[in-house]
Amino acid sequence: MEGWFIGVDVGTGSARAGVFDGRGTLHASAKREIAMHRPSGEIAEQSSAQIWEAVCDAVAEAVGASEIDPGAVRGLGFDATCSLVVAGDLPGGVGDEAHPERDIIVWMDHRAKDQAARINAGDHGVLAYVGGRISPEMETPKLLWLKENRPQVYAAASHFFDLTDFLTWKATGSEARSICTVTCKWTYLAHEQRWDDAYFRSVGLGDLAAAEFARIGTRIVEPGTRLGDGLLPEAARAMGLRAGTPVAAGLIDAHAGGVGTVAAAGDPVDAVGYVFGTSSCTMTTTAKPAFVPGVWGPYYSAMVPGMWLNEGGQSVAGAAIDHLISLHPAHDAAEAEARAARMSLPEWLAERARDAAAAAVRAAHLHVVPEFLGNRAPFADPQARAVIMGQGIETDLDSLVVLYVAGLCGLGYGLRQIVETQTAHGAPVRRIAISGGAGRHPLIRQLLADATGLPVDAAECDEPVLLGAAMLGAVAADAYPDLRSTMTAMSRVAQTFEPATGELRALHDARYRAFVTLQDTARQIRAQMP
Repeated sequence: MEGWFIGVDVGTGSARAGVFDGRGTLHASAKREIAMHRPSGEIAEQSSAQIWEAVCDAVAEAVGASEIDPGAVRGLGFDATCSLVVAGDLPGGVGDEAHPERDIIVWMDHRAKDQAARINAGDHGVLAYVGGRISPEMETPKLLWLKENRPQVYAAASHFFDLTDFLTWKATGSEARSICTVTCKWTYLAHEQRWDDAYFRSVGLGDLAAAEFARIGTRIVEPGTRLGDGLLPEAARAMGLRAGTPVAAGLIDAHAGGVGTVAAAGDPVDAVGYVFGTSSCTMTTTAKPAFVPGVWGPYYSAMVPGMWLNEGGQSVAGAAIDHLISLHPAHDAAEAEARAARMSLPEWLAERARDAAAAAVRAAHLHVVPEFLGNRAPFADPQARAVIMGQGIETDLDSLVVLYVAGLCGLGYGLRQIVETQTAHGAPVRRIAISGGAGRHPLIRQLLADATGLPVDAAECDEPVLLGAAMLGAVAADAYPDLRSTMTAMSRVAQTFEPATGELRALHDARYRAFVTLQDTARQIRAQMP
């Protein structure tokens, strides 16, 4: 397939761009950091202007590094975190009146916990499509918080965008929203092609319904749909591309990781996409809707057009590991050694752990339930917190390695719990398709296979989230007939990590039972406290 396709991924801490050929091979990439204002554990804000500048700079650098003719770029696709962008001439920021540039409530922001609890107390039919309980990470609780706490900002907003849709709007001027974003995070009922008017009125957002949802989206399209007349001249200049280059309706970042991986080994129904980054997301595709308590969805056409999607995950994953190892007395010494070796600390710890089987045995009596920011799935419990059991007074580097391995195992057991819950409710899988920057090391992939009892497929492309975004650009350019065929043509498995057997499998089974026991006990204790 001739021509080039660009994928843009905006994560929690950076904007990245990659240049791909028609077979899905990455030829060049670039990255720009993005800032976050986080005065407390519950508050997280960003600037859409800074993110857009970072996106344009990353694309321009990637195109330059690839040494391709910019006129040969046939399509551009975006993915981003599911953060809420408040667009318009605002009198102040989403939190601080003195900082109007902070116009994004980041996905991980939990300021809307009370609003989410009030919404969940109502008998709303749309909640059946978010696992029975809405999360404070979703957009309607955040909108309600904004209306109640920053009414002037709420009133002044011309549009409320998911970050992905904001980026495509900046690129093309199109106000179309992706089915992915509004179905997964805004309660749009894609299978019925409508917003639920009664829901918005009953939760306190009736003004949006009264305006026929103009501020949150009246044109909803499938991911990969070509938007407007392509790239606007101003955006094209900033990116170093040709004006009019086709731009696709986008995806949430985790869903782009799913698109970039779940069809690499064959039928996307067989694989759960596990996107392992700051947080983690699980993407499970089904032919028919599966209603799984505590797991978001079922969402129609939110990832693979014409299929249903269940979305679970962990509120913190890579961030949980970072926080966990920061608690150890040897953290600073290890970080210095990692810097000297030009590695991230988790990567340095993984290298030091070496063998997954031996590492798991060494961590046999240290148990971690890494729910530092709640349980996203399968309990939809934002109040849950982490449990560490078996920690001694050791202060050496080897004990830090053991703690690191125990934390990774805890993430694996949480993933196993999600898979088992989904299987019990009609959404089984046979394998795990991994993506995300926090899950690249072979030790991590093997530990996840051993902890879950499922094979873990590593994609040939080292940047499957960027690849998923580039696939959208290929669809918008009509390079392939549809997204499903694009997924098959542009992704391949490079290596499969098979799960443990024998005594090692028995060890992980026992540790998983301990994980569940500790998790249950923590909930019981919390319920007993005044």
